Amino acid sequence: MSSVDPPSNQQIHTLYSEHHGWLQGWLHRKLGNRCDAADLAHDTFLRLLTRQVAKPLGSEPRALLTHIAKGLVIDRWRRQDIERAYLETIAQLPVADVPSPETRLLILETLMRIEALLRELPTVTRETFMLSQIEGLTYAQIATRLSVSLITVKRHMRAAFIACLSVA
Repeated sequence: MSSVDPPSNQQIHTLYSEHHGWLQGWLHRKLGNRCDAADLAHDTFLRLLTRQVAKPLGSEPRALLTHIAKGLVIDRWRRQDIERAYLETIAQLPVADVPSPETRLLILETLMRIEALLRELPTVTRETFMLSQIEGLTYAQIATRLSVSLITVKRHMRAAFIACLSVA
């Protein structure tokens, strides 16, 4: 295989055979849980198989696997943080107002998509949006806090709202 050819299924099979055990052990040491390590090892190879752009595996397969797995670990930690915060919030609700398990799952999935979307926004746009929606500041207060013009705040909010609508 040349350095520019995408990997074949056989090459990925060989990569899996040679490195899956190592990757699962590495993830187990990171996560402290064999089941989660097995899930993320599987997801790492799945990510390789389903890449939109076929890229060569490179000469350091463990470095590639580690890179993909680290991203998956970070994503898992983010999801756990979001889920923990949501569950703490609904635990404070009166029993009659607690959403059903199905509704909770839909809300959690939406929160995770929103978190991913916000993470992709430019820093100033994200900060502007959070100041407005979480802290409840007016556009004028945000402009003062960020030392920008009111029209700049409006532009950032417009961009954030358009991004949020794309998730809906």
